[in-house]
Amino acid sequence: MSTDDGKSIDSALNAAALDYHACPTPGKIAMTLTKPADSPEDLALAYTPGVAEPVREIVRDPLNAYKYTAKGNLVAVITDGSAVLGLGNTGALAGKPVMEGKGVLFKRFADIDVFDIEVNVDNPQSFIETVVHIADTFGGINLEDIAAPHCFEIEQALVNRLDIPVFHDDQHGTAIIIAAGLLNALELQGKVLEDVRIVVLGAGAAGIASVRLLTCLGARRGNILVLDRNGVIHTGRKDLNPFKWGVAADSACRSLRDAMSGADVFIGVSGPDLVSPEMLSSMAPRPIVFALSNPVPEIRPELAEAARSDLIMATGRSDYPNQVNNVLGFPFIFRGALDVRACCINDQMQAAAVHALKALTHEPVPAKLLASYGLDTLSFGPSYIIPKPLDPRLKAVVSGAVARAAVETGVARFLLPDRYR
Repeated sequence: MSTDDGKSIDSALNAAALDYHACPTPGKIAMTLTKPADSPEDLALAYTPGVAEPVREIVRDPLNAYKYTAKGNLVAVITDGSAVLGLGNTGALAGKPVMEGKGVLFKRFADIDVFDIEVNVDNPQSFIETVVHIADTFGGINLEDIAAPHCFEIEQALVNRLDIPVFHDDQHGTAIIIAAGLLNALELQGKVLEDVRIVVLGAGAAGIASVRLLTCLGARRGNILVLDRNGVIHTGRKDLNPFKWGVAADSACRSLRDAMSGADVFIGVSGPDLVSPEMLSSMAPRPIVFALSNPVPEIRPELAEAARSDLIMATGRSDYPNQVNNVLGFPFIFRGALDVRACCINDQMQAAAVHALKALTHEPVPAKLLASYGLDTLSFGPSYIIPKPLDPRLKAVVSGAVARAAVETGVARFLLPDRYR
């Protein structure tokens, strides 16, 4: 399979992907019934006249929608199609296969039902109003593939206006997995978050959210340099939107080469082959490199390891160790939030997910998981700093941590289920 240009995929895989999506039934998700509908009596309960009674109960108390409808286990995966995978602004309709794919992951990993919604609008305010007007249907909103900087404006407006969890996975999901892996890598390298110098290449949704989360976890803002296409985001620049201004540094560094010199950590959420071996060589002893551009990272692991034998590395790819994969987070974060009917996903819930993922990596790996990856052994170390996506413990561990944090911070509207106690 060729990935040298970051875009081309073997033609056989292209054909297989189209067949997968088209046959035998178009698409990847469908609705199923959860109640019998085989007799006249069943139909009388499912629709008229029986359906009138739960309607009355919901009028009496809107929270009864969680009791009598699918709202409590239903998430909307919503996009405007402005930043679909690595394909850019494809438009809303072309984003539908990706949104359906997200639905597959929600159902497969956390048994959460999904309606995918593609909103064909060309401005943030129209998108916001559309979501607000349909939000009563859902127990949570997963925003997906929305370009920066509009994604920040959209998410904040929806968080302010809705009383259900709103989560932009491209921001917070990525940031949570990065943070969990980074805390473990720092432990292995004998460093602490409060002291390390961090370089973040990419100032879109994931990059800015990662800076915010790492700062909440203890990183010092003055130790973080963020770069976009024009170099280091510094306080002297006149071209910054409010979101980039929020991560601007008072620094004399201007280029990636400048920023990398002496840095302890590199986090790349940008594009292929942007980091040279020479830049890695200039980093501090025992560096940590998260080169997450996909499918081609900012620096390929073979080049990175040839330049620095003392590094710990992660990528976004499944064919290298330490894959930073959002499926480690979003299904279980929503599962925990839905299970206690949380009104939001706050910073404490995100931090709880980080620490749960970090801790799980230290636990013995089940034999069944080893077998699924064709491994004889796997334990916490430089090649295993974050859990594997197929780890069956993720649902209980991460969802439980998120649910407990929701209860502890007062944003839950339902008692903590016994399985999380």
